Amino acid sequence: MRIFWSGTLFISALFISMLLFSFSNKTIATEEKSSSTGDSILYSSEVHFKNVRQLTFAADNAEAYFSFDGKKITFQSNNKAWTMGCDQIFTMPINKFDARQKMPQMISTSEGRTTCSYFMPDNKHILFASTHLGNKACPTEAPRVKGGPYLWNVYDTYDIFVSDLKGNIVKQLTNSAGYDAEATISPKGDKIVFTSTRSGDLELWTMNIDGSNQKQITSGLGYDGGAFFSPDGQKLVFRSSRPTTPEDIKEYKDYLAKGLVAPVRMEIYTCNVDGSDLKQITHLGSANWAPFYHPSGNKIIFSSNHAGTHGFQFNLYMINIDGTGIEKISADKAFDAFPMFSPDGKKIIFSSNRNNKGTRDTNLFIADWVE
Repeated sequence: MRIFWSGTLFISALFISMLLFSFSNKTIATEEKSSSTGDSILYSSEVHFKNVRQLTFAADNAEAYFSFDGKKITFQSNNKAWTMGCDQIFTMPINKFDARQKMPQMISTSEGRTTCSYFMPDNKHILFASTHLGNKACPTEAPRVKGGPYLWNVYDTYDIFVSDLKGNIVKQLTNSAGYDAEATISPKGDKIVFTSTRSGDLELWTMNIDGSNQKQITSGLGYDGGAFFSPDGQKLVFRSSRPTTPEDIKEYKDYLAKGLVAPVRMEIYTCNVDGSDLKQITHLGSANWAPFYHPSGNKIIFSSNHAGTHGFQFNLYMINIDGTGIEKISADKAFDAFPMFSPDGKKIIFSSNRNNKGTRDTNLFIADWVE
């Protein structure tokens, strides 16, 4: 869910499906397309993107993250041509691969539901969360209630695993009772950050790359998740809901007791890797999530619906680490999220509803990054 969707919020493609549940994607307005390329996957206002390429072409594809050498990606998909309907983890090279002609390599077991994958530093193994040990079937999703809030499922059977590039699980890193997911790895290759309910709330935890020395990092009431390390490995950026009123606190606790989260009010926070120097970066209201550090370490890119004309319109924004200088980066009318810069800072990958021919599909797009 990074934003489960465990998002990924958590960052999983469930959120994408929800956002589009009541929205039929409209054709991109001609004046918003790039007049220089005639390419419907690039909008004229997206000046930071160049040479945009679409990598997937059907279903919900999200939370794509680069390998440490920048040559491959790992991502989750519910493409029914590849899976039984539940999100599973896949990997593929960023060049010379056509997902329309060939199924990417599946990394997960094809059982249960998975989320939040990330390459290990050796580029030969992938970290991800899965419910397959709890039940081989897809877990039951929270029902959608007309007029009610959208809810994320915090499955207590999620644990974190490591597989090789052929899909063989080589290690289980967590086995505590409760939700363990949303794991990412420091650019230094020494630590993993993840979200867990083992202490009674959705908090950030860290562990060594081998799963040892698991430590709780955050402690404020509310959901803390979707964390990423800064380029120097010294800080974390994450999304958080911090209920303050008695009504909001009760609602949050009641949902969590049922294994649910209502991800409608979240802001972006940073802290040191030990949890100190906690700072709220955004004060935008609505849902702000899927943050990732700019290669300089001085800015954060994230997804938000704070300026959308409808609640399900998410775009990418950039903001300074002191909370100033917000800049709109992407321009799709429905959904842009899960941005990640390549290790060398030259490329960006993200998920979007653009160019889906009026369907609800969410696909992966990669572009050269222009400062």
